[in-house]
Amino acid sequence: MKINVTIPVYNEEKILEKSIRYLYDFLSENFKNYDWEILIADNASIDNTLNIAKKLSKELNRINYIHLDEKGRGRALKKAWTESDADIVSYMDVDLSTNLSHFPEMIEGMIIGGYDIGTGSRLMKASRTKRSFKREFISRAYNILVKILFRTKFSDAQCGFKAVTKKVVNKIIIPYVKDTGWFFDSELLIISEKLGYRILDVPVEWIEDLDTRVKIFKTAYEDIKGLIRVKVNFMKNIYKNI
Repeated sequence: MKINVTIPVYNEEKILEKSIRYLYDFLSENFKNYDWEILIADNASIDNTLNIAKKLSKELNRINYIHLDEKGRGRALKKAWTESDADIVSYMDVDLSTNLSHFPEMIEGMIIGGYDIGTGSRLMKASRTKRSFKREFISRAYNILVKILFRTKFSDAQCGFKAVTKKVVNKIIIPYVKDTGWFFDSELLIISEKLGYRILDVPVEWIEDLDTRVKIFKTAYEDIKGLIRVKVNFMKNIYKNI
């Protein structure tokens, strides 16, 4: 079985090499029974990020890169995942905010339990997080709104730590997931769960990156617009199992 780990990046020259080498060593040690790859998805960076990605791909086997001329995490993930030949595709934030020890747990849990999607959760009782009160409050309020609108069961729509099967890529992401930014995660989870795909919620240890590129209030505004769009689409019966 082949596992893809995509790392979407935008202007991450300061931490890219350190994070990728750490992830490479972790996968080498813990994924000996799998065929795996690391794909650096450069999101229109204007610093030295792309050159570092090229350098790493030459020095280390199983590391590749792609470059996009436009920004957008969702855009990068969709391109990376649709072009991958892996059985399970995944992504995590380049700062490795989520403890990597949860990654084998998520992948093996998906395989053994027959889950279609695995997602890290910072909001379950067993989760351990370290972040500002502002981010904690906005995150919890947003996820409550998701549950009110869609009656979903997953606990954390926004954690940058997810994996999906190739079936989900073909049946959900390609035809239905339209967002090219941060709402990509929420759109993926909501549509998948409502169409009957099984989601594995994994409580994680997560530490906030103080150098994050996320603009919280702008992202929250875009997320709410996305929720309204998806809700209207469900009312129009646009989403169907195919």
